[in-house]
Amino acid sequence: MKDLSLHWIKGLIFLILLVSFPQFSAGQEAEEGKPSADELAQKLQNPVASLISVPFQGNFDFGVGPSDGYRFTMNFQPVVPISISENWNLIGRLILPVIHQNDVSGNSGRQTGLGDAVVSAFLSPKEPGSGGLIWGLGPVFLVPTATDNLGTEKFGIGPTGVALKQIGDITIGGLANHIWSISGDEDRPDVNATFVQPFIAKNFTGGYAISLNTELTQNWDFDATSGTVNLVGSKVISLGSQLAQVAVGPRIPYGNANTSEWGFRAVFVLLFPK
Repeated sequence: MKDLSLHWIKGLIFLILLVSFPQFSAGQEAEEGKPSADELAQKLQNPVASLISVPFQGNFDFGVGPSDGYRFTMNFQPVVPISISENWNLIGRLILPVIHQNDVSGNSGRQTGLGDAVVSAFLSPKEPGSGGLIWGLGPVFLVPTATDNLGTEKFGIGPTGVALKQIGDITIGGLANHIWSISGDEDRPDVNATFVQPFIAKNFTGGYAISLNTELTQNWDFDATSGTVNLVGSKVISLGSQLAQVAVGPRIPYGNANTSEWGFRAVFVLLFPK
């Protein structure tokens, strides 16, 4: 466990150096026909922006359960906006977890595989509404893609929504959904869960940003609350002709169903501006 933690800490230091290393930085001024790093960083604070992004979000959790287990969850979560009319976009978002864990439920050994996928579709106006409000509404689906007993084995559906406002270089808003299971393995517990993610972010010159959010899941049937507070620093960079964002920061767990002691998040995002 000590060697594994040291390996991940070295990876964290590498990401911090990458964020700071100037020769990889995307310039503040846009190249011809391309948005600037500052513009991209601002768009990335908006979950329903007209920007194709492909995040690989790594979440590292340590000290899980009575056997001091650990869990690594890599969320593959592409966001693809589709113009469906002159005034409206349909934003598709997939979250597919890839999980590796060890002794998270006592002396339970190692499991590696997929978690359940969450698929959302937001109908969103192309222009902000009254007072600069940006919003999106639509359905969310829970798809039982999990392997190695890492999911619910249930198919679920429910509503999802996001609302935010960008005031200069500050973004404040929130995303939420609720999922009820409607089919699946009858021997597994039903899903009746609410997810809430309020967030605030500040952008800085040069494609830098810092964001604070909490990701809370409430399972109503079991009165189980699980969440983390995430403080993340990020930077838009260019790797040759490919635009990207790197981000890193601590995860602080809370809730009666969250058994980890501490963790951190490291993210790499591929960007495809239109």
